[in-house]
Amino acid sequence: MGQHDDAGQAGEITERAARVDRITLSRRSLIGGAGTAAAGTALAVTLGGGVARASAAGTPSGSGSGKDDLDRASLPSVRDIPRRSRLVDYEIFELAALLRAGKVSSVELTQAYLDRINKFNGPFDTYGNNGLYNAFVRVDQAGALAAAKAADSRIAAYRRNGDPVPLLCGVPMGIKDSVGIQGLNAQNGTPFFAGNLALQDATVVSRLRAAGVVLLGSTICSAFSGSITGTFAGNAWNTAYVPGGSSQGSGVAPVARLAAACIGEETGGSIIMPSAANGASGIKPSLGTVSIAGVMPLSPGYDVLGPMSRSARDSALILATILGPDPVNDLQTLSAPDPFPRIPLSPRRGRGPLQGVTIGIPQTDWMNVNGSIKVGVSPQSTYGAGHLAAFNRLAGQLRSLGAQIIDFPGLDMTDRTQNPYFASSDVLATVDGSPVSPSAAVVNSNRYEVRYAAAVADFCASGIPSAAAVAALTSQYGRRAPGEPVASFAAADRFNGGISGAVRYEGEQRRRRLIGNYAKALRDHGVDFMLVMAIGDVVGQRSGGPGFPVYRAYYQVPNALGWPMVSFPIGYAQGLAVSAQFWGPRFAEADITQAMIDYQANYPEYHNAAPGDPAPPPVPSPSARAVPSFEDNGPSNDPLVGEEEVKAALR
Repeated sequence: MGQHDDAGQAGEITERAARVDRITLSRRSLIGGAGTAAAGTALAVTLGGGVARASAAGTPSGSGSGKDDLDRASLPSVRDIPRRSRLVDYEIFELAALLRAGKVSSVELTQAYLDRINKFNGPFDTYGNNGLYNAFVRVDQAGALAAAKAADSRIAAYRRNGDPVPLLCGVPMGIKDSVGIQGLNAQNGTPFFAGNLALQDATVVSRLRAAGVVLLGSTICSAFSGSITGTFAGNAWNTAYVPGGSSQGSGVAPVARLAAACIGEETGGSIIMPSAANGASGIKPSLGTVSIAGVMPLSPGYDVLGPMSRSARDSALILATILGPDPVNDLQTLSAPDPFPRIPLSPRRGRGPLQGVTIGIPQTDWMNVNGSIKVGVSPQSTYGAGHLAAFNRLAGQLRSLGAQIIDFPGLDMTDRTQNPYFASSDVLATVDGSPVSPSAAVVNSNRYEVRYAAAVADFCASGIPSAAAVAALTSQYGRRAPGEPVASFAAADRFNGGISGAVRYEGEQRRRRLIGNYAKALRDHGVDFMLVMAIGDVVGQRSGGPGFPVYRAYYQVPNALGWPMVSFPIGYAQGLAVSAQFWGPRFAEADITQAMIDYQANYPEYHNAAPGDPAPPPVPSPSARAVPSFEDNGPSNDPLVGEEEVKAALR
């Protein structure tokens, strides 16, 4: 499958690329280019002329998000906005109306969030338990206040002259630690990337900045974006519990009222799991919907960026702002429809907004229960009592909105005839002494194209990281070939680059067959999209034990398919969030987001709930000054590591 999932697109891509006004750099040179890494910078981007012009107006080309007058029509009237107890409790749509009406300033709003960060975040630059939320690993306070002042000037011009201003103008947001923000480090969840300074904004960051978003700083993520449970941050509802990963801070910050919204990045659960664990409203887009240029990659062809906020409408607005083609920097975006289906920003009216929609609950969506995959039983039978009650209540609520809810088989990922790709035991070839699975044929080839190991090798050779950091980075990104005593970047390149075109093609064809089989499973039963639970029971504590006692065994499959998923809160159990997910075919963002918006418009009590503020940690005695540092492990986001975990859990 490689960079594109759909066959026969080469001519279309060539034609579109020919229309780009100015092509400055190739995607390969931007994501992991040798010059960039050697300088110790983040894997950052330079926007092409067409993208820059489009995003400067707050509407990327092909986003279908409409003109300013259409956006304004979706804003609530100031008099209809419910009074919130705190400024930080207002949703983004409400803030946009208040900012435009002059009822609040961006400087005032930004300062309110910064005050909460200063009070409840805990010490910065701590990849471990810092005693509080630890949602932000670094904050640019001066830059944020300057951006807020500039936003206030744009909004004032709007009030004076009617100058168009994007709805996100003046709204404070955080960005995951693996995404380039000009002038800030991008460390991908580890101190070993200290000094990895972003010289330019990632495409998504540039689009948000052009829309007037106030960038607060970098939200903490799992080490190397690796764990879906996470322990560096504290859960928004109780800091003693896991926050979900890898976009830990991006899931915690909006719910804990440390930011209005955040950007997360997902390879295999990194947006959905922290959204679910904290009760955020998150959108994991389809592959190619949003540019990933400027992201420190984990698995190109899987990696996606998406919004996480308190409400479905807010996340939809952010997605509408950041999506669209980036033909200079990310050719994957050329596989998306152009123009993209309009992202809905408002609930549908009437008593049955979901009338005519069929939502399927896949009965072969096996769950991992305490390390063992429960095959042959309904996923609902594995849910904890509180989660099952919330799930059943949700099904009833969706029916009351007009949806047809059905149980259907789905696709059994343990059936090798239906799933020839993910977690397959087949060996397509042996390269440099190591076997090549179908997924490795795709993932490792893609990694070689973006200089996944070579870029880190250049960074290590730059003189910026310490000897200890070089050793850790070599262990993480290098490879220990059979018969070799230690890992090396050279061995990684030999393997990644040694996979033949024929073997890669076979892996891609198997991925396409899996995608086709899954799509057929929905069509055969008339299912528009699916309803699942990523986390099926109360999450565990950060200090030990399983972070997720019950979770979807094949949580990485949406990324293997390139399909979108949304997560939203549906209740609470033992004081922690319970969430569900809609999951649909590729580029079904509009459908599943609309359903999430419709649900929250009729049942707002869950996404509007606010956790209590954490108590400051006790002052340690002089003999116990060190803050405890939990290991950030658990099920992996890396598709190749995750597949091995699946195989082990099935034994």
